[in-house]
Amino acid sequence: MRQVIFILLSMVILTGCGGHKGDTPVPPPGKPILLAPAQNEVCTQGTVVSATQSTISLKWTAPTSAGNYEVNIKNLEDGTIITQTTVNTQLDVALKRNTPYSWSITSKSTDNNTATKSDIWKFYNSGPAIVNYAPFPAEIVAPAMNQAVAVLNGKITLSWNGSDVDNDIVNYDVYLSDLPSPALLQSKVLENTLKDVAVSAGKTYYWKIITRDSKGNTSDSGIYQFSTK
Repeated sequence: MRQVIFILLSMVILTGCGGHKGDTPVPPPGKPILLAPAQNEVCTQGTVVSATQSTISLKWTAPTSAGNYEVNIKNLEDGTIITQTTVNTQLDVALKRNTPYSWSITSKSTDNNTATKSDIWKFYNSGPAIVNYAPFPAEIVAPAMNQAVAVLNGKITLSWNGSDVDNDIVNYDVYLSDLPSPALLQSKVLENTLKDVAVSAGKTYYWKIITRDSKGNTSDSGIYQFSTK
């Protein structure tokens, strides 16, 4: 009798350890790799629709386990965002000419609610009579949006990234204050960092970067905010 009970218990343990095939978690989809338009490209391959619009083909790779894709395109001049969904790895979209854009792809799984986002690339949708292009709006690095920053000796460092299809950025204007409309802190900064910026603990600060190129063209990063502690 004891031998029979032992055998039954052993079978229960083995069954429990084995689990069920259906319980195996489904991995999230792979990361899409952007292909075209290339990073920081002047896009001249679109189909002209009108004097103000052209159709651009966005292309990316097909990652594993992706059922569909969410395409996000941001107009870097006015901040408007276009979001579309497709099951293909190419999307043709009508965009304003002579306008800078950023874009990214999010692959989504059809087996669960997981998703994986690609890198964010920028391109300039070309148009007539443009010889020199304005810089892309600066990408704020640190402090990031809504970040809580520990203040050491009453000073922090501001940093950002600038890019331009013409590669002719000459300097930056840095704006910062504890008011929603930041004032000019320092003009014609040559690097993409500004060290030893004086701040006080326990406040909310607002800041932005104006990028300037050799032809006098400028772009505005938009206002970011952070708090100090």
